Parts: sequence; C-alpha cells; structure tokens
Amino acid sequence: MTDKFLQGKVAVVTGASRGIGRATALALAGAGARLVLTGRDRAKLEESLKLVREQGTEAEMYLCDVRDEVQVRQLADEVAKRFGKVHVLVNNAGTAIRKNVIDFSMEEWRGLIDTNITGVFLMCKYIVPLMKGQGYGRIINLTSIMAHVTTTGRGVYSATKHAVAGLTKALALELVDDKITCVAISPGFIATDLTAPLRADPARNEALMAQTPLRRWGQPEEIASLALYICSDQAAFMTGNDVLMDGGWCAQ
Repeated sequence: MTDKFLQGKVAVVTGASRGIGRATALALAGAGARLVLTGRDRAKLEESLKLVREQGTEAEMYLCDVRDEVQVRQLADEVAKRFGKVHVLVNNAGTAIRKNVIDFSMEEWRGLIDTNITGVFLMCKYIVPLMKGQGYGRIINLTSIMAHVTTTGRGVYSATKHAVAGLTKALALELVDDKITCVAISPGFIATDLTAPLRADPARNEALMAQTPLRRWGQPEEIASLALYICSDQAAFMTGNDVLMDGGWCAQ
C-alpha cells in the first residue's frame, strides 16, 4: 500500500465534522484522495475542511442532512458537477439515544431510524450511481458493536446498527459486477466528543473499561486506519463483511 494510493480518487465522508468522520477524512486525504466532506455543523465542518486541505489535497464541504432526500440528491448533483465521479463513500453520520425500548417516543424512534438507516440508504441511492463504471469502488458503513450484541438502554440503537449491517451485505452482492465492495466497520467505545461524558464519569468509565479486555478507549485514528486499509487493493477480496474493532469487547 503506497503512501498516495488514492491519488486522484474522490471520497465522500458523511458526519465529517468531528470524531471518526474527521479522522477518516484526514486519513483518506493523506493517501491522496480528493475529499467531499458533509455534515450539519458548519463551524466544525469548516475546521475539518481546513485540516484536510492542510494535507495538500483538494477538498470541498457541503452542509447536508442525510435524513433529507432533497438535500442528499442536491449533494449528489453538486458532487457530480464538481468532481464528476466518486470512488469511495464513507457512511459515518449517525446518532444514539440511550433509553429502554418502551420508553421511546415515536419522534425519537423516527429520528434514530432516519439518521442511522435512512441516511445510509439515501447516500447509497444517490452516490452509488456516480461510482459505477470505473472498475473500483469502496463503500464503508460505520455500524457498532451494537450490531453484534446489545444491552439495556441500547435496544433501538442496536436495531438500527443491525439494519445497517444487513444493508451492507445486500449492497455487497448487488454491486459485485461493478467491482464496488461494501464493508461495515463496527467500532467499540471510541474516544470522541460524543463519548466525552462517559469518559468524564469515573464510575461509568471504569465499568466500560472493565468490559473491554484491552482496558482502554479506542482512538478515531485507529478506525480511520482500518477504513484506509479497506480502500486499498490489498482489501479487494473483502466485501459484505462487518469488521469489529472493539478492544475485545465482543470476544467475551
């Protein structure tokens, strides 16, 4: 895997304003990819754009709510005009609500479903046509350890991530003839802005680390490194997989 093996290729990353999305965008930029960064937080997205451009690659940002079909279709149109084709799609945008299933309101249920499942569906529906006909393509869907296990208060979130894992398998089969692979990554507990409250609470932090055999939080850059590998020729035989990177959590 050469340093600039993605030179000239175009990568779209959703939820690129922070955490795993930002780290993945930076990793792809370091490998030479031209970047399309999407998210809803303008200020944070602008920070990501600045960091990516400092890698010396071409990049643009687009405010886009992946739950909204009109916005996603407009994004695809803009990307087609600006870049022509897409080679890599990273569906990272997602959200979580910690609450028992029967305590969910319909608004919360729909919000989680629309972000975590519908967002992936819409991005694939409108970006995949830009990926066809090139003999190379990579779709990476961020799932979670909750696509493999579940726990109290994570039932609905777990259901959405199971759905993304299933969608990944289906897309992998549908896109074989186009030489587009589709792989999911299931992170464990990663040190991001969203998990900062858990890390700041000594009791909760210790409880989580007690369930993680490696006894530490994962880093966004570690997930990004896996995403980068999936984009390489060395990973061309991977498709339909859901790859755990969880410090051993699911091995217990």
